[in-house]
Amino acid sequence: MATDPALRQGHDSTDLVLRDGSPTGPVLIALTSVGPALLTPLLLIVPTLVVAFWMALAGAQASTVCVVVGVIAGLEYLIGWPAVAFSRARSILRVEFAPAGVPASLRLVRTAGPDDWLPVGSLREVRLTHEVVEPYEGDPKPAVSTLVLELGLREGRERLDPLPFGGDPQQLADALEALLGPAGVVVELRTERSKRSRPVPNSGWTSGGSASVGSAGG
Repeated sequence: MATDPALRQGHDSTDLVLRDGSPTGPVLIALTSVGPALLTPLLLIVPTLVVAFWMALAGAQASTVCVVVGVIAGLEYLIGWPAVAFSRARSILRVEFAPAGVPASLRLVRTAGPDDWLPVGSLREVRLTHEVVEPYEGDPKPAVSTLVLELGLREGRERLDPLPFGGDPQQLADALEALLGPAGVVVELRTERSKRSRPVPNSGWTSGGSASVGSAGG
């Protein structure tokens, strides 16, 4: 049944593989989130600097300002760490449809582990958005192709972040239609194309010459 590389058919299920990898435990998820969580204080650096600026204007000593900024950055990190870990834990690795031939149930397999099995009828829609950013004329960089998957479930929608995609989106949509169409699931494919913006040349002064306006010789 599976006719697309993203759909992998096994003995018990057909899997729509979105990301390589297997579910991991909460400890490993927390440890792998330590590094990315460091970005949280950087993303919030503007309000932190505003606080430091107003403290300096109020006459606070430099050591006091540094301590307060350090405390704020630490709190931002402590908030960002569990947020990043939670986001990673909820990330979907694959969608399993069972049995393999004519699926009657499905489940989402996340980084933290699989969800409970749901009847395939709980899936109303699969929406694929193929986004292509094409190079401008003379651009040495190739086109960038990504795929956004959105699952319309009865209890809500699951929308994944754009994933790098080098396959045929129509082939994937047709394979999903063949797999899920008998259960009444609507498969929709939409393609969005845009052109990469040409970089704006530096309009500042360049070395090697200058121009003057309105000069007169004596």
